[in-house]
Amino acid sequence: MCDYSLMAVPNRLAREGEDLVAHRFPTGSLGLASPLDLKRVANPPTPVKRGLWCAVKDFFNPPKTEPVPAVCIPPGARLHLQDIPVRLQHEYSVSAAEDVTFTQISAAVNSYRDAVRFPNGREVRLQELREGQRVKVLDLSLAEELDLDRLHEERAEFSYRTR
Repeated sequence: MCDYSLMAVPNRLAREGEDLVAHRFPTGSLGLASPLDLKRVANPPTPVKRGLWCAVKDFFNPPKTEPVPAVCIPPGARLHLQDIPVRLQHEYSVSAAEDVTFTQISAAVNSYRDAVRFPNGREVRLQELREGQRVKVLDLSLAEELDLDRLHEERAEFSYRTR
């Protein structure tokens, strides 16, 4: 769904047909994000030029930008993974682009658990992907039903631990 370290980052569910990229979030974890969101944050709108006093105030109190939301994928979703690094191609006996199934390899709290399963049965954690690697959401119809109550409990537990 979204690794434990991304619970502190705003997030949303993926949409079918959406293009995503592997992105390193401020938590240090690799997750999936929309290229449109990344572009929005990288190129904020240019402020209207105003007087000197406004420029000084903006310098000491810069406008706040919304953080890039993590895009959460439900287990069982079908993805098209592109730009697979040569190292992973050799290690997992896959090609440069593969259709994969999103999965969780562990139910343990406070551990990286999001992974993709290749057609040959091999699994690789999202943390092992390369930043900037492209992913396309092919199909969410086979995704497991989300247990939103459990997700809210995990989120509450994480926020309690980070206080």
